[in-house]
Parts: sequence; C-alpha cells; structure tokens
Amino acid sequence: MKKICFLLVLLLFPLWALAARQEVYVFNWSEYIDPDVLKQFEEETGIKVNYSTYDSNEAMFAKLKILQKNGYDVAFPSTYFVDRMRRLNMLKPLDRSKLTNLGTMNPQLLNKPYDPDNAYSTPYMWGSSAIGINSKVIDPATITSWNDLWNPAYKGKVLLMDDVREVFAMALRSLGLSGNDTDPEHIRQAYEKLKLLKDNVKVYNSDSPRQPFLNNEVTIGQIWGGEVYQANEENPDIRLIYPKEGAIFWVDSMVIPSSARNIDNAHAFINFMMRPDIAKKNCEYVGYATANSKAQEMLEDKTRNHKAVYPDKEDLDRGEFQADVGDAIIIYEKYWEMLKTD
Repeated sequence: MKKICFLLVLLLFPLWALAARQEVYVFNWSEYIDPDVLKQFEEETGIKVNYSTYDSNEAMFAKLKILQKNGYDVAFPSTYFVDRMRRLNMLKPLDRSKLTNLGTMNPQLLNKPYDPDNAYSTPYMWGSSAIGINSKVIDPATITSWNDLWNPAYKGKVLLMDDVREVFAMALRSLGLSGNDTDPEHIRQAYEKLKLLKDNVKVYNSDSPRQPFLNNEVTIGQIWGGEVYQANEENPDIRLIYPKEGAIFWVDSMVIPSSARNIDNAHAFINFMMRPDIAKKNCEYVGYATANSKAQEMLEDKTRNHKAVYPDKEDLDRGEFQADVGDAIIIYEKYWEMLKTD
C-alpha cells in the first residue's frame, strides 16, 4: 500500500508543480491598468496575477535592487530607469519569439538609446508632464510658462509631483536648461529656484495628482497629461497647458527583472498587454497615450483627439524626453532631500 501511495505521489507531483508555476508577479504604478484586463488575462491563460503597486521609479528601483531571487516577474520602469537597470544587470533579456505582438508597437518609440533594439524592454504607455489648471479659477490665457507657478498669487495653491526627476526637470526647463542636465551647478540653481516656490506648494503628489485638483485643494501645478484626462471624467474645467519652454515627456516600459521567478508567464503577460484590443482598453482606462499603433487607431475620438493625451507636433517638438543622468542622480537626490526637509 505504501509503495502504491508513493508511486501516486511521484505521478502527481509534476502536475502539482506545473499548477504551482501558473502565476505571475506584476509590479506596476498605481492606477495604471484596467482591472478587467487582469481578470481577462487570468481567464484566457489560467495564470494567476499577483499584483502590487508603487508610486515612484525610485521606490520600484529600491525594491527590485534588494530582491535577488523569487522577485517580481514584470515591472514598468520609465525610460531612464530602464537604462540604469539594464546597465546594472537588473533585467533579463526578452525572448522575441514569445512576443508575437511586438509588431503592433509604435516604431517611433522603439530602439531608443536607453534600450537599443529593445533587448530588455517594450514600451507600454507614454505621456507628458505639463501645467494643470482649474480653468474655472484661472484664465488659461494667462498661463504660458513654467515660471507662472512662481506667481505669488498662487501661494498655497500649487501642486508638484512627488518625483525628483519630474520636479527638477520642470525647474531646469524654467531656467532655459535641459531637464536631463548633469552639471552640478545647474542642478544647484534649479534647487535654489525651487526653494523660492515652496510657499506656493500645497502638496507633493505623484500617486494620484488629479485628486488635489478635484478636491479643490490646488488650482495650478505640474501634472501628467493622463491625470488630466481622468480628471475630466469628473471635472472638465481641469485643463493641461504645454508651457513655452517645453513639456517633459516619458515612456514607461515593461521589463522582466533579473530576480523573476516565472519567465515564461512574464513573457505571456507582456505579450498579452501588447495585444491591440488590450492596449486600447488600458489606454481608455488610464488616460495615457498607448505605445501601440494599432490600438491608437482603434481609440474613440474623445481619447484619440484629447490634447492632454496626444499633444500637437509643435508641443511634442518643443518638449524633451527624459534620459538617464548617470551618477548625477546622486546630486539630484541630495537636493531633493534638502528641498523636502528644509
């Protein structure tokens, strides 16, 4: 009898082990995917999604840095963090043979310097941070520049994102400099200018920056375009203005961290997310610009023509995409800490 039981265990073990592997651990920004998409993925594939969120690239990076094994299978870093993580061997190369939907992606967002030939990442969403206003309180015609945030009339009414690179890029652009500047003196100048803005700042929020606008806590500030799109569902008075110095543009990508435990399932999840119908659902739910060309063509007019989501060519050309600043990030983070604690 014992021998029979033992043989049954041996026969059943591979099936149990296979079932145990049918899961994927996903680490994503807050409010950055349609929950129905996760359910659909589970129903279509039988793979359970274990889903966690973060509110900044820095938080994501710190968590992944300490995980040596049994970590997350898919993460969504921004451009400059893809570059950093790639160079630090924190990412696994992608198996293109398992990414059959790669051909649906916008070619203008592929093969960028932060990941040549997209060996480690595929784009998910892209967008901008520009100036958000409540047009019921502030005349849009009076706002043209990042420097308008320093207007004393907006004391205690300004929102800044809780993101070192976004905030310093805004300050650098207001000084006529690149948002990717690595000159320590220029970064210091941006810090000094940001100190002058502190009386105007009501809140730092990168988790859901539309909410302080909807709650009437702030009337003007730095905000992501997708957040304005979402805010418009409740309040059409929230507007996005692209400043004359240029907005800050970014791309968030899907990657497989080096500590991933379910490589095949990670590829299955990424490929599913690149499917045009799924990319369309996520775009309409989140409000950011999809990186999927076919999905963009499928969008309803209200999304495809929403300027906060898809800026005009003139606004796009005036802006600047975020890039890795290398070791200069230490200088940024030093001044960021000083700014938040002074």
